[in-house]
Amino acid sequence: MRVLVIKTSSMGDIIHTLPALTDAARVHPDIIFDWVVEENFAEIPRWHSHVDRVIPVAIRRWRKNIFSRKTFAEVRNFFKTLRLQQYDLVIDAQGLMKSALLTRFSKGLRCGLDNKSAREPRASWFYQKQFFVDKNQHAITRVRQLFAKILQYPCPGQVPEYGIDKQKLMTANHERYLVFLHGTTWATKHWPEENWMALGKKINAAGFNIKLPWGNTEERQRAQRIAGQCKADVLPRLGLVEIAKVLAGAAAIVAVDTGLGHLAAAFNIPTISLYGPTNPVLTGALGESQIHLASDYHCAPCLKKECAIDKISVTPPCFNALGIGVVWEELNSLLERAQKNTCYTT
Repeated sequence: MRVLVIKTSSMGDIIHTLPALTDAARVHPDIIFDWVVEENFAEIPRWHSHVDRVIPVAIRRWRKNIFSRKTFAEVRNFFKTLRLQQYDLVIDAQGLMKSALLTRFSKGLRCGLDNKSAREPRASWFYQKQFFVDKNQHAITRVRQLFAKILQYPCPGQVPEYGIDKQKLMTANHERYLVFLHGTTWATKHWPEENWMALGKKINAAGFNIKLPWGNTEERQRAQRIAGQCKADVLPRLGLVEIAKVLAGAAAIVAVDTGLGHLAAAFNIPTISLYGPTNPVLTGALGESQIHLASDYHCAPCLKKECAIDKISVTPPCFNALGIGVVWEELNSLLERAQKNTCYTT
């Protein structure tokens, strides 16, 4: 059986889909997946053992130069490639108009969420088979249930397995380090810099170095300021595969709500994830040794990119309520448990 999966973005959403492939492969060992995904995230589906062919799409880039000759040629070649294969099933795992339109140009039975389940209800018009999945669940659970209904098997209830062998990404490095995933797209999702600095000093005292990745100038400058107050390496700008290798070798990770935090969960790296305006119940990083620390501020989670309480301060009040003490306590316990588990398995 060959199935086309359409889940183009974002990084976290793509990672959320991987456990559904693992579930399906247990029931149908002969299943083969192809995957349509945004070009910047094309490496992620390749890490799953049951993904055969990845078909990159560049909707984000094409939109910027929609009338150029180069864009026209790339779009034409993409649809030509999409139609090369006849599929048993085509699954839109995203539920958006852009992903639903892509199913229309593929060859196979088109399946997706019904108009009560999809993020954009009109997307359901493009599917030949539609399925109801309750919205009030974690995103990973929703995708697992969708695949289970389409492929007709009971949805497993155990901790999701992402199907990634992180050992293939690890390098021979015996350095003891943690990673701070301090960068994220929303201003409201940033934990205060002074907290990163204070946490870094405690981690250094415990015998660990810190690595600080970054993706833009603002994040690089923040990383440099943090490194100026504790022992930490500001990494060069890295691609997705290089960052994945850094995460795979970490003893633990501290992350704000960001796509790389979900990648850490997929690698089963012990991780403390910090949530202010967002809701870990619906989109938190799931996996083994994943700790969610959410603000108990009265308006959290507000799910807003701009703070409605304090529009002047750099740090929203919800994150002021999530201090260094509780984060260090949880992180220290997580490191101790990880060390015990390592001793038992060596």
